Amino acid sequence: MELFYFLLFGALSAVVAALELSKRNKDRIITSSTFTLFKNNYLLVYSLMMAGDWLQGPYVYYLYSTYGFTKGDIGQLFIAGFGSSMLFGTIVGSLADKQGRKRACVTYCITYILSCFTKHFPDYKVLMLGRVLGGIATSLLFSAFESWLVAEHNKRGFEQQWLSLTFSKAIFLGNGLIAIVSGLLGNLLVDTLAFGPVAPFDAAACILAIGMAIILATWGENYGDSSDNKNLLTQFRGAAIAIACDEKIALLGAIQSLFEGSMYTFVFLWTPALSPNDEEIPHGFIFATFMLASMLGSSIASRLMASSAPRVESYMQIVFAVSAASLLCPIVTSFLIAPSNVRGGGISFSGYFQIFGFCTFEACVGIFWPSIMKMRSQYIPEEARSTIMNFFRIPLNIFVCVVLYNVNALPITIMFGMCSIFLGTAAVLQRRLFVITEGGSHKSKSSLEWIPMEMDTEAEPLND
Repeated sequence: MELFYFLLFGALSAVVAALELSKRNKDRIITSSTFTLFKNNYLLVYSLMMAGDWLQGPYVYYLYSTYGFTKGDIGQLFIAGFGSSMLFGTIVGSLADKQGRKRACVTYCITYILSCFTKHFPDYKVLMLGRVLGGIATSLLFSAFESWLVAEHNKRGFEQQWLSLTFSKAIFLGNGLIAIVSGLLGNLLVDTLAFGPVAPFDAAACILAIGMAIILATWGENYGDSSDNKNLLTQFRGAAIAIACDEKIALLGAIQSLFEGSMYTFVFLWTPALSPNDEEIPHGFIFATFMLASMLGSSIASRLMASSAPRVESYMQIVFAVSAASLLCPIVTSFLIAPSNVRGGGISFSGYFQIFGFCTFEACVGIFWPSIMKMRSQYIPEEARSTIMNFFRIPLNIFVCVVLYNVNALPITIMFGMCSIFLGTAAVLQRRLFVITEGGSHKSKSSLEWIPMEMDTEAEPLND
């Protein structure tokens, strides 16, 4: 493996370590011992949940290919996963508000464990069922846990600013360190110990079972609107009205869909972008480098959110603009650097340039996650939090399905250009969100019957 990869990985590691070790008192949020125990419990569970997800990711396509399925068959399996998340996942995720967030988190564990179990069978229908279960689990992962955390945090009377600390640490660990460790563990199981491509899925199931046991033993239940007269259709209608009536919620949903749609598209595009002529690149090591860049972003976010200025709504404008520029790298290199026609070999000069751009984008991803979580905690009504969050994922899943279906029909530069346009649009929408929250109330208002009218709609925002 070329020295370049080690130097980049080492440099990012040094910067992340320096940022974490150099935090001064003003960069830290002073909390209580009770909150620390609560936070550490959540971080342990969240890390286990993310480990169960990260262990599977690098080996899904590889496992299907070892079973002899064609690229088209595999593409249909992936589309089924995102389609399931959009349809069934939205329904199951929305039930968390009524049936309980803890119960939804346990359902995530059971559903994903069953999905892992299906990977043992080289039968297309069984694997399709596994993708459907995986899609449902993904919706629960990105809605139920956050909804439980916000509700439990508020129920226990902790200060609102402390919530940003939990968010930033969750991303630093779950989307950074845990991703790297999971990648190394998967490599150990498949390549070093030669247990086969199903081994990471078995390991994921075991880790998810441990996490589920901790949830059952230590978590309390909380709800959104648990009233008996509110059926699922009423919840959907109420969530749709909330999005339509409150510009802040609508903007937040559009911003999230644009950014995450671009992010998931990037996941499919970075490999062919770096090896257009089948160049030999260390996929696992590059993935670990991207996760380090994401950790760098989450470390920066924790510093930004620990201070009263700048506000999240302010600095995220810059983050979206930088992310849009970073995904223009493949387009810029295609114009400035003559493409090579040599098959195989090491990464090209344009590939080096693109890696720096992609690391910049991953750093923006690291800032995005805790920041969007904080804004969601401010603007989305508690009574329908899970329902609205799953509504946000509908356009995201549609977009990813369309990209997967047409991934071979459009040049890769066009795909990156589309992502850059979406991210630029997100920056514009973020500017609008900043403007409308600059001088007025930052809390979401609604006249919906399921939002208590006595709630303090003039409460100060978390980051003021």
